[in-house]
Amino acid sequence: MNRFEYTRAETLGAAVGAEGAFLAGGTNLLDLMKIGVAAPDRLVDISHLPLDRIEESAGGLRIGAMVRNADIARDPQVLARYPALAEALLSGASAQLRNAATTGGNVMQATRCSYFQDPLSPCNRREPGSGCGALGGVTRTHAVLGWTEGCIAVHPSDMCVALAAYDAVVEITGPGGLREVAMEEFHPLPDAEGAGAPSLSPGEIITHIRLPDPGPLARHGRYVKLRERTSFAFAIVSAAAALAIEDGVITEARLALGGVAARPWRCRKAEEALKGALATAETFARASELATDGARPSGDNAAKIVLAQRIAARALERAAAGTPDRLPALPASVFAGDDNG
Repeated sequence: MNRFEYTRAETLGAAVGAEGAFLAGGTNLLDLMKIGVAAPDRLVDISHLPLDRIEESAGGLRIGAMVRNADIARDPQVLARYPALAEALLSGASAQLRNAATTGGNVMQATRCSYFQDPLSPCNRREPGSGCGALGGVTRTHAVLGWTEGCIAVHPSDMCVALAAYDAVVEITGPGGLREVAMEEFHPLPDAEGAGAPSLSPGEIITHIRLPDPGPLARHGRYVKLRERTSFAFAIVSAAAALAIEDGVITEARLALGGVAARPWRCRKAEEALKGALATAETFARASELATDGARPSGDNAAKIVLAQRIAARALERAAAGTPDRLPALPASVFAGDDNG
């Protein structure tokens, strides 16, 4: 590990414009430093910033960037109104990591692509212009939507998939003032040269995530994740679904996929097809096909397209059945070895 300077920002003003890498929970950054992928000259500790509250805002919720993942998952308002978000958080990492990881850090976490994490492999995300080592390599977990020859990595977050489905907005403060970006557009898709433009400009910091009022979507929200083991495993494919249903007819629908692209993938065509349709398995099967419109394998991973459709359909079916009064201790998951996938 390289030597670095450490400083602590006690106020938001001290953090904004600061040079260096921001350190909050450290659950991703410190790992990258240990394996030689990240080597910042300066760490700016922002873990003591007063951004650790969940507050009501315009009928919705405003979550501070320093709120721990575990605290969001067990917040009564989140459980009652954004159940897919709570379920997504509970499916991520491990209990120990959820107690340390922050909201802002979860959004900003780096891809878990094994070629990105190997300093000896070419990677346009790590070293622009060096190429994408994953192309032609082991691509089972790589992108099937929105990828280019410059990068086929996926974003690993579970939380962000649910946030995208709920129309969350990222609030950002920087030297140029305040700005907002929809979660579904916050993470850039790769361009021909690599990872695309960075999500944040130098000196900018995420301060809050804002969730609008879910309305009737609150009663029908679920998150389903396909993974290889029950804990501490990233999604092969995941889906967040939320529905509003009246007399068996879908009046509003939200659907987002995870593990398929460099950002949470909002399925707008599927949502439009669901509106006005009966909440049936046949409807959900048709919508799940639209959810992967434009998908293409980036290597030996064509099966991910079918898996994404099945997981999307399952999430919609579970959402239609209604959110349980109490979420299970083990969130809705499907394991890669199951026969029922």
